[in-house]
Amino acid sequence: MAGQALYRRWRSQSFDEIVGQEHVTRALRNALRDGRLAHAYLFAGPRGTGKTSTARILAKTINCLAEPEARPCNRCAICQAITEGRLLDLIEIDAASNTSVDDVRDLREKVGFRPSEARMKLYIIDEVHMLSNSAFNALLKTLEEPPPHVVFVLCTTEPHRIPATVLSRCQRFDFHRISNAAITEHLKRIAEAEGYTAEPEALALIARAATGSMRDAVSLLDQMFAYGDREITAAQARSVLGMISDQKVGEWLAALARGDVAAGLILLNRLVNEGVELRELARQALNYLREVLLIQAGGDPSLLDVDADTLDQMRSLAAQFSRPRLVQAIRLFSQAAVELRTSLQPQLPLELAFIEAAALPTAEPMAAASASPAPS
Repeated sequence: MAGQALYRRWRSQSFDEIVGQEHVTRALRNALRDGRLAHAYLFAGPRGTGKTSTARILAKTINCLAEPEARPCNRCAICQAITEGRLLDLIEIDAASNTSVDDVRDLREKVGFRPSEARMKLYIIDEVHMLSNSAFNALLKTLEEPPPHVVFVLCTTEPHRIPATVLSRCQRFDFHRISNAAITEHLKRIAEAEGYTAEPEALALIARAATGSMRDAVSLLDQMFAYGDREITAAQARSVLGMISDQKVGEWLAALARGDVAAGLILLNRLVNEGVELRELARQALNYLREVLLIQAGGDPSLLDVDADTLDQMRSLAAQFSRPRLVQAIRLFSQAAVELRTSLQPQLPLELAFIEAAALPTAEPMAAASASPAPS
């Protein structure tokens, strides 16, 4: 266990440990309790939200040797074999590297064999949307007439790419992005259990960077542990993540609101020289502008995950931008975030977005515009 990655060591081992997907775990528990086990499930949702972990827990619960109300016990031979990845009756297939019809035909030939150790065989097909059309057709025949001792769990981040004929034969569960608050709380438990202390702001920064993926969040926490310090600070988190403070993002966007291109480009260049990751800066700027838009539109400020000083800064920007200009700035930065992946000059897309957004017509801010008299 010593060399094992943190996200593997902290992988959920029971339905109670799955974070942020209570709607899925409750439905599965009720179905198992009432004996309504489906022969095929589709787990759809963003990466790192617990799809494969839930599939493994389902395999444990179906096959656990304990009394029904105590499953999964995580102590019996079957549960331990699944935890250690050595149960022959739990077959995990990566569809990204097994896309051909021959791979699925090989699966169909083996499906008919009865389980060697457990009650039921369970096939987990990850990234199932990567299968070819002919492979889907071959899989469909098995899903239409499945052997009674087999359960399929199809996992995907792109359910729209799965044929309707396959979807119609599966019981579908949609996994949601996990909230920042839930990720932060889980990271706090992990840090304490691993013997680390962490500033709340540091954990909140990691949660925001993970964008709803628990696996990404735990992997980022593992990076913090690699620093060797037993305390994780917000400054360390920003350094590792290539982030800057909300205050600095606000200063940069305040130059944009003023139309001060020279100040904006100088500050951008300084941030790059300090080691800020450009795609992370684009993400932070977009998130900041989005929250300014929410404030301008009359959204509840208490729902924003920012401190009082940043909230004041955002309110000031909301008063300086007209709605059309703010919306167009968000579009320009969104486009720049995409172009950053392929740009030959790393910071050029952000520079162009800033220049174009600063040059947009400076109409009256929303508050003033709404107070102007209607034309006669």
